[in-house]
Amino acid sequence: MDFSFSSDQELIRDSARRFVENECSKETVREMLRSEKGYDPGMWQKMADLGWMGLALPEEFGGVGGGMIDLALVLEEMGRGLLPGPFFSTVAACVFPILAFGTTKQKEQYLPSIAAGEAIGSLALTEGSGTSDPAGIGVEATAAEGGYLLNGTKLFVPYAHVADFLLVAARTNKGSDAIEGITLFLVDSKSPGIEIDLLPTLAGDKQCEVRFSQVSVPRENLLGELDRGWPVVELIHQRTALLKSAEMLGGVQAVLEMTIDYTKQRVQFGAPIGSFQAVQHNLVDLFNQMQGLRHLVYEASWRVDAGLPSLPAAPLISMAKAKANQIYEKTCIDGMKLHGAIGFTEELDIGLYHLRTRANLSLGGDTRFHLDRIAESWG
Repeated sequence: MDFSFSSDQELIRDSARRFVENECSKETVREMLRSEKGYDPGMWQKMADLGWMGLALPEEFGGVGGGMIDLALVLEEMGRGLLPGPFFSTVAACVFPILAFGTTKQKEQYLPSIAAGEAIGSLALTEGSGTSDPAGIGVEATAAEGGYLLNGTKLFVPYAHVADFLLVAARTNKGSDAIEGITLFLVDSKSPGIEIDLLPTLAGDKQCEVRFSQVSVPRENLLGELDRGWPVVELIHQRTALLKSAEMLGGVQAVLEMTIDYTKQRVQFGAPIGSFQAVQHNLVDLFNQMQGLRHLVYEASWRVDAGLPSLPAAPLISMAKAKANQIYEKTCIDGMKLHGAIGFTEELDIGLYHLRTRANLSLGGDTRFHLDRIAESWG
């Protein structure tokens, strides 16, 4: 198997790196994290003009017909530059379920607008239990004339305060099996009865609490089958875990690069600390861990694009996310140690990455969730 990138994919990666480096300095990152919106609408439109929002969409919906590898390349560069914004919540979490389970009308309504940068979406899945399991879904959707009424609270809904629509997992039927009775809805975020509050987080990553009180949702906004929405959630888990792993891979690379540069500059006992064998061994170990994550991310992406039943991507995706959760945090902690005490501060760039590691742990599934998935795949 040849896992080298094509010339078009190399172009995508180089273009994404140049864009992030030119448009998203670390001071720009800090400004966006401090702002209420948490992203730059002008930069968002430039990203849309580059085709990023429609990278994995067919041309009939305004996309460019790319694949998972193309999208992973862009997200890796976003993670490398810590580019804030609702790209992940819109593209990784919402595009794929609409494309796979949406009606023709739903696809025509949402996908071209996303590709053009005109619509922002967010996934409303997590609740007070914090679990990724079906039992954690308790927001209720009761049948009403012409549709459903939503009631309950969702937590950690990224960029919900600027979203045009929410993809909401709700319980439409209470049975003995928690998987049964889950349904997905496309909900206008400006609907009466929706209240949205920003949650204070260390990373400043614009996570929101969304409260639904008798929110009316038309029947045609149901995504997939009634009471059989768990396959939609499973698809979301797979895509978000893989693409979040790619984003975290970019962060690992950036932290490792800045740490190596710093060890060449910091002098102790009359020599750069990078010349000390113990430091070199630490950095080599981190590099090897990063390369292992890279191979997992891109082989899993290749398997998704290939779509071969004989080469399931799910176990590799779980391996990638579990490893990303572990190696991103370890790289930041070891890097901060080599920077000395100042490495822990937000004023130093490595501190920004460390804050992001905590925010990324549960997005796409936490480590325990994916270790359980890996164990299950072994039968």
